[in-house]
Amino acid sequence: MPIPIVNSIASWFLKKRFHQIDLFLKYPVEVQEELLHNLLDKAKNTEVGKQYDFSSIKNYDEFTRRIPITTYEDNEVRIERARKGETNIFWPKPIKWFAKSSGTTSAKSKFIPVSDESLENCHYAASKDLLCMYLNNNPDSQLFLGKGLRLGGSKELYKDNGTVYGDLSAILIDNMPFWAEFSSTPSNEVSLMGDWETKLDAIVNQTVKEKVTSLAGVPSWMLVLLNAVAEKTGKENLFEIWPSLEVYFHGGVSFEPYVDQYKKLLPRDNFRYYEIYNASEGFFAIQDQNSSNELLLMLDYGIFYEFIPMDTYGTPEEQVIPLSEVEKDKNYAIVITTNAGLWRYKIGDTVRFTSIDPYRIKVTGRTKHHINAFGEELIIENVEAALRKATHLTQTEIVDYTAAPIFMEGREKGAHEWIIEFKTPPEDFEFFCQLLDKALQEVNSDYEAKRNNNTTLKAPTIHCARERLFYDWLKDKNKLGGQHKVPRLSNSRRYLEELLLLNR
Repeated sequence: MPIPIVNSIASWFLKKRFHQIDLFLKYPVEVQEELLHNLLDKAKNTEVGKQYDFSSIKNYDEFTRRIPITTYEDNEVRIERARKGETNIFWPKPIKWFAKSSGTTSAKSKFIPVSDESLENCHYAASKDLLCMYLNNNPDSQLFLGKGLRLGGSKELYKDNGTVYGDLSAILIDNMPFWAEFSSTPSNEVSLMGDWETKLDAIVNQTVKEKVTSLAGVPSWMLVLLNAVAEKTGKENLFEIWPSLEVYFHGGVSFEPYVDQYKKLLPRDNFRYYEIYNASEGFFAIQDQNSSNELLLMLDYGIFYEFIPMDTYGTPEEQVIPLSEVEKDKNYAIVITTNAGLWRYKIGDTVRFTSIDPYRIKVTGRTKHHINAFGEELIIENVEAALRKATHLTQTEIVDYTAAPIFMEGREKGAHEWIIEFKTPPEDFEFFCQLLDKALQEVNSDYEAKRNNNTTLKAPTIHCARERLFYDWLKDKNKLGGQHKVPRLSNSRRYLEELLLLNR
């Protein structure tokens, strides 16, 4: 099909969709309120609906008084019952699919319910919106003249008591329409391979022969794949292999540490990067503008949003507020109620609003992935900015890192301890350490106060990791590929100690 016709069809779909998007842009609070009432009405005869008497909830205040904030652990028993085939527990329709997710590198797995509604009205709807927004912003795009290289953490789908669980990307691939495979590479058979290293070779062998116009996947693992492609072909950059490549759709982890490495592999000023924010629990936000680092919060995907200001999170004064009460430039933990039966559920992510008209966000980290052992409240967003500055000034590149506190003992003051794996190490390591410490003080006033004259915190201790340390650590935990992430920051020394032991 000629590209103008394809783009015209997409534009037609986009115009219809923009009418709906325009509704939640103009009336965000009303759209969210209506969505909440629809969710309550739909689930009023479920076990959870009867427990909290959904049918009598008339407004948001009643909703907050009646239904508690929950975590996965609070929902685990009911989810396990649903996995064994029980129905009408927290959602009226039977749930066949459960997305297996650990959230971190811990051994414990979570099984997030994925209903038919969340598949169609959230995950797939968001994928269509993403493509349509991209085409609207780039009318000369030739995206559909080639294939999209997708890299998911797809594993075998395990059947259990009539229900199925597996990686979210496996569920999405298994349910997508038959025609979608023709516009994607690698094949479903390769995408669903379980062993990461075997799959990596298969993807390289299959995709180098294709006309690839787009990339989609988690930045850390996509970088491994792209480096493998470059190594196999002996090419210096990927445009020598895929000259029509025009955009990379990415999400899952911060793109900040990998920007320079991608620019070396993709050295074109007009190459596009589009960020998304999705998880096993749902698809939340999309970059809707070229060359932007803000994501538009999508308010009509069957997800009702609430937020906990991080300055009260986990304290007796913890507050939970609706979308209408959020403020710009404050850090919030996200709470969701979804069309898969998660009610007032803490997903563990934190965001900052960059705009409230419309509601645009940046993902700032995880509620568990920060360091606040001494009141410094160091979050991933701070660290990414400081590392970006330190690596830029020293012409270095980072593969991975993690940090944890050195706790006070006796009269000894505390500190932060890091282990960093470099692709290009600094010529002067001590200078790099000083730059990182200084940059952290510049982006975080609490950290600066604790470091002032070594009042509470001494200078950080930083270790240089051996090559492939983080890869080997993840491999030992059977966590290669897909959505698996290295915990960047932690108040616990567990991850750091494991890595230091492996680094000997």
